[in-house]
Amino acid sequence: MRLASQACLMIFTLGNLVASQSQSPGWKDAISTTIINFNNEKMQITWATRELFSSENVSFSYTFDEGTHKIWKPCPTYLLDQGYNSGCLFKTEGPTLAISIRNNNGSEEFFSKRLKSDFYIKPNRPENVTFFWKDDTVTVSCNKPERSVKCLRLELQYKSKFDKDWQSRTSKCCRVGEQGFDPRKCYSLRVRLKRLVPYCNVVNYSSDWEAETLWMNGTLLDSCDDNIKSQSNTVMVLSCLLAVLLMILILLILLCKWQRLQKSVMPAVPDPKYVFVDLFNAHNGNFQEWIDKTDHAMVQTKLEYEEPECIIEAESQQEDEKNSDKQGPQEKIFSFSRAAENNDSKAAQIACLMSTSNTISSFAGLQILRNDDMYVML
Repeated sequence: MRLASQACLMIFTLGNLVASQSQSPGWKDAISTTIINFNNEKMQITWATRELFSSENVSFSYTFDEGTHKIWKPCPTYLLDQGYNSGCLFKTEGPTLAISIRNNNGSEEFFSKRLKSDFYIKPNRPENVTFFWKDDTVTVSCNKPERSVKCLRLELQYKSKFDKDWQSRTSKCCRVGEQGFDPRKCYSLRVRLKRLVPYCNVVNYSSDWEAETLWMNGTLLDSCDDNIKSQSNTVMVLSCLLAVLLMILILLILLCKWQRLQKSVMPAVPDPKYVFVDLFNAHNGNFQEWIDKTDHAMVQTKLEYEEPECIIEAESQQEDEKNSDKQGPQEKIFSFSRAAENNDSKAAQIACLMSTSNTISSFAGLQILRNDDMYVML
């Protein structure tokens, strides 16, 4: 069934092409025309007769009527090329169109053609285009046209700044999806509608591209350069902040080192106000009273730490001399601990004397030698 319909369509297309050609003798066959049916609303037909009719202008007429009773209409709006008529723009009124190009007064026909206007449709731009992002997949959709939806295809083109050429994806109207988008890249996206050839059109007409948009990870951007600048600005701000923190840390370390060096090389001079605090607080600024009290305190301090003097009585010396004459020269060994236990006053006097000497001392004609904690009398 499908093959039969396709065959009928091809036969109809070929019949239309044969019927649309007006076989005129001579140079009339050289006139070429361009036919565009804008969304089946307006027809635009242009021709190249400027080179063939340089000395005169031509007229254009058309009709959508069929049969023998045709009503030819003059061109409502001419397209000009250097002051000469080179095309005509008029409203689409039916599927079958017949055109005629004649001389200025219409008495002589230069070119004629019969065609199917539905085979020259150029669709309008897609309306209400929406982009849906999910992970690495982008789905684009638009509103469905009121007619000829089966003959339309929705084409998506995209590229990043790393791509030289556009990547294309085409699907049935009016939804198309594509995978493999990198969320870290900025993409340029654009869409348009296309007519199927040769089933619906004899000419491969597509709509104009919808306005190009810039996207990155589902976010609409004004410019890919703005995104790069924002990232670079963020990196720059973070780098500057890190550098400032590092400099502050280095300054703190150098300050601590400098304070230690300053204390070791140049010790701090004491503040006099702390030395003379008693002069003003305790003595109300009376310097004489303050200095007298200070000298008295210093004298007491010296007396407290003065070493005790050894006092030897004359009687003790005489008794020692007598005893030494009777006994003769003899070594005596005293132990300070034992002398203390027996309360020997003479030994105590000797110990007192010996505490002021580290080696050899003389007492009452005796020589005393110190050996660690023992003393030997000679």
